[in-house]
Amino acid sequence: MALPVVEYLKIPDEGEPYLEGHKCEDCASIFIGSRNVCPKCFSRDKMEKIQLGNKGKLYSYSIVFRSFPGIEVPYISAIVDLDEGGTIKGNLIDCEPDPEKIKFDMPVEVVFDDALGRKDAEGNSYISYFFKPI
Repeated sequence: MALPVVEYLKIPDEGEPYLEGHKCEDCASIFIGSRNVCPKCFSRDKMEKIQLGNKGKLYSYSIVFRSFPGIEVPYISAIVDLDEGGTIKGNLIDCEPDPEKIKFDMPVEVVFDDALGRKDAEGNSYISYFFKPI
């Protein structure tokens, strides 16, 4: 059984994994994670769950050279603006950790894969999301 690494990564019984966001019914702003109040317009109880898009553009990134034991470095930590709304942080994969090879606004897609071999106490694996250049 595969488990999501974060609460906003949904793994349905039927179909593909997806990222869940919340959209304000009043101002149409989109956010990651569950909330009752819109951080932009402060409307209460007007946030609806939505499935986020799987394509976006690289907004910002950082190449990480030091991390926790067991985490392979260097890796690229990225912030992506999704085409259909929402901004999310994750790791950029299949791209050299070299500033000459990484371009701001480059198109990326969200992909779902094993979370670096991590398992829970019962031996269940975790699924995570990553960004991959298109």
